[in-house]
Amino acid sequence: MFLRSCWKSRHKPDSGSVLVWLQLRYVALLWLCVTHLGCAGAEKTVVQKDAEFDITYNDTARSDNQTIYAFNHTVSRNRTEGVRVTVDVLSEGTESSPILFVVRQKQAVLSFQVPLILRGLYQRKYPYAHVGRTLCQPPTRALAETQYFFVDVSTLSSLGTHYQLRISRVESFTLHTDKKFSFTASPSQPQYFKYVFPDGVDTVIVKVNSEMTFPCSVMSIQDIQCPVYDLDNNVAFIGMYQTMTKKGAITVQRKDFPSNSFYVVVVVKTEDEACGGPLRFYPLRPDELIDAGNRSKTLDVVVSPAIKSEVYVMGMLFCLGIFLSFYLLTFLVACVENKRMHRRREGLLHPVDMSPAETAPLLGKPAVTPVSPYDQYGSFADNASTLSSEAITDSIASDANYGYMGQEPFKRRPFLTAIHHVAIRIERSLESVTGRSRHESLSSVEEDDYDTLADIDSDKNIVRTKKYLCVSDLARKDKRVLSKKYQIYFWNIATIGVFYALPVIQLVITYQTVVNVTGNQDICYYNFLCAHPLGNLSAFNNILSNLGYVMLGLLFLLIVLQRDIIHSKALERNELNALECGIPKHFGLFYAMGTALMMEGLLSACYHVCPNYTNFQFDTSFMYMIAGLCVLKLYQKRHPDINASAYTAYACLAAVIFFSVLGVVFGKGNMVFWIVFSVIHILATLLLSTQLYYMGRWRLDSGILRRMVYVIYTDCIRQCSGPMYIDRMVLLVMGNIVNWSLAAYGLLERPNDFASYLLAIAICNLLLYFAFYIIMKLRSGERIGCMSLVCILFTAVVWGFALFFFFQGLSTWQKTPAESREHNRDCIVLSFFDDHDIWHFLSSIAMFGSFLVLLTMDDDLDDVQRDKIFVF
Repeated sequence: MFLRSCWKSRHKPDSGSVLVWLQLRYVALLWLCVTHLGCAGAEKTVVQKDAEFDITYNDTARSDNQTIYAFNHTVSRNRTEGVRVTVDVLSEGTESSPILFVVRQKQAVLSFQVPLILRGLYQRKYPYAHVGRTLCQPPTRALAETQYFFVDVSTLSSLGTHYQLRISRVESFTLHTDKKFSFTASPSQPQYFKYVFPDGVDTVIVKVNSEMTFPCSVMSIQDIQCPVYDLDNNVAFIGMYQTMTKKGAITVQRKDFPSNSFYVVVVVKTEDEACGGPLRFYPLRPDELIDAGNRSKTLDVVVSPAIKSEVYVMGMLFCLGIFLSFYLLTFLVACVENKRMHRRREGLLHPVDMSPAETAPLLGKPAVTPVSPYDQYGSFADNASTLSSEAITDSIASDANYGYMGQEPFKRRPFLTAIHHVAIRIERSLESVTGRSRHESLSSVEEDDYDTLADIDSDKNIVRTKKYLCVSDLARKDKRVLSKKYQIYFWNIATIGVFYALPVIQLVITYQTVVNVTGNQDICYYNFLCAHPLGNLSAFNNILSNLGYVMLGLLFLLIVLQRDIIHSKALERNELNALECGIPKHFGLFYAMGTALMMEGLLSACYHVCPNYTNFQFDTSFMYMIAGLCVLKLYQKRHPDINASAYTAYACLAAVIFFSVLGVVFGKGNMVFWIVFSVIHILATLLLSTQLYYMGRWRLDSGILRRMVYVIYTDCIRQCSGPMYIDRMVLLVMGNIVNWSLAAYGLLERPNDFASYLLAIAICNLLLYFAFYIIMKLRSGERIGCMSLVCILFTAVVWGFALFFFFQGLSTWQKTPAESREHNRDCIVLSFFDDHDIWHFLSSIAMFGSFLVLLTMDDDLDDVQRDKIFVF
């Protein structure tokens, strides 16, 4: 009744009460056994023997006897030595009636049976006849103390079972700093050792290595307390633990262990499935015992001091210094540019020493531009049909130039020049009379105001289907309307970022909390050889290295803001260059790109709080955004009137992220998913190709198939004619080849990392379009400015080095956590940053440089009229 009342107690027992309960349970068990044997008419013989260390005792255990071995040893407060119990069962067929060994110590009880039965997956049973266990050493306050412990041996087998018992000291039980120690372990013979923090060391890294991949093993860090959980079925009960094949590493902080010491426990698992190894056959009978074979593994352990707080400070200063230097460089370039602009204005006020050709752009006159090969087709003459009031002067200038391509523009007819200036003055007078300021509210101006009349739509068909288009043909809509349209990109992505980031931050904090509470180091795929904790964060260096995305994204926003302000002031002054020359300036997409780069840094940092299979999309979602926005910006440069709206663009990007989630969850080895995705990929490519080729002047309706057949019949069968838009056709053919090849690769190979595969599709299309843009720009007689050329060369070099570090592959969640740790490597910069951190540094710089290329690559056209800038 006393035992029953103790069992039903509602109070949470401490370690002392648990020990008392175990001892009472053991005494009660012995009493019941003696009483039962006495009722059966048999006598139970109890023999106690004084035993010594390092002596092997051979004996036989039967149901009618019980042997107790009494040991004593001296325990010192300043020196810790381990005591190990080794047992071998020599008799066969003892699985049904094993021998029970109970080791009773002053403050601990250890019991195990031999043969030891360990279970694997699907309740597989593995018997082990050779068992070795290390006794937990209770602490002592005395300088030296003699402690006694007893080993009780009993069995219920009446046939007698032969066994060997040996108690020995573990001389190297305490690990020393930076000293490697080798040992052998197996599922039935786990090992653990003690480590004491030396003075002045607050953090250490425990590294366990092995030359053998299998058998799979587990390393654990546990506090100094009894019992020590050192079997495969209980090692995860307490402390920090991780599976390992060849490498394992855990960073341990003094603050987590009040005793300033801890146990390093190494357990070999009964099966290798947790480490990516093969799974054994399923037993034919549920109670069938499976021979595990030889699962011994040789390992070595070394405990090294981790970095000090000074290294953390140096790492943060290094990170800040790199990216603040870009702010300084940008400031210097801005000062030089401002000085150049000031000299230009002085030249405008004092043009005495300048030639007429040099003063032309400054006075609002068309500049002399090289005659493009396109001029022989009369592309300028096609621009005569313009409807907007802002294009009146362009059409007049085009009519004036028509038929005089070989002459200087300033040698044209005097009355046309007069008409040109009169038209400009009339337009400016009308603007001042009507009071239409460019700061007028845009709420009443809609893009559809120019798209509702049938004649306007008919004019679109005429203009956009010309063989050779100029930017003036696709920059006819009101500038205020387009400015409003493209500003929506920025506000939408800012809203998306807030709503996306908040639950992500909440989730990764939960991940980190689970890791800290459970101690399961297999949840997160860190580079454990270079994972520096700070507070509750396990890998602060991987988070800090994402600072570059945020800082350089903010810097890009400031650069865009400066350009936006300069352009707005030029519009207020009604400068002709700002009104009618160069690529139309719309900064909404640039603002969206800078915001996306900042959000990429934030979400990448969130991903690296606990990188794993389920949250990898946090790291890639805004990469899709950035790639999509860059493609849209390239297209917008020469197609401002027909670029996609923010709602359409973000809806398409949302669909991409949706497929990314489906691929991560269902795509691994799923043939049906890959077939569906490949079909959708090819259909989307074809639809986008049609949209780009016909400049949006086509309809997807019930008559689309009939029109397709008619085009094929007239252009391919009835008369074999080439494509009307050759340049566009070349780009789209190359794009279809690339995308069809990527779709075929995905369908055949079915890569496990679907998110990276999807990102590769986006990057390939971006690079293809960028290369086409550069080639066509040079082919059209345009040039690449000095600043743009420097940015292109610098960005290409940085991207090359960044990709080198990216493909080092320090971890991968495509494998098991144990297999991923085989790729872990030490830090390479300041003993704080690893290869992946360098990838973060370089890729953020490369993205910033890529954005600058898009921002500056058409600066050479700022003095060229838009009817002389070709669309491609």
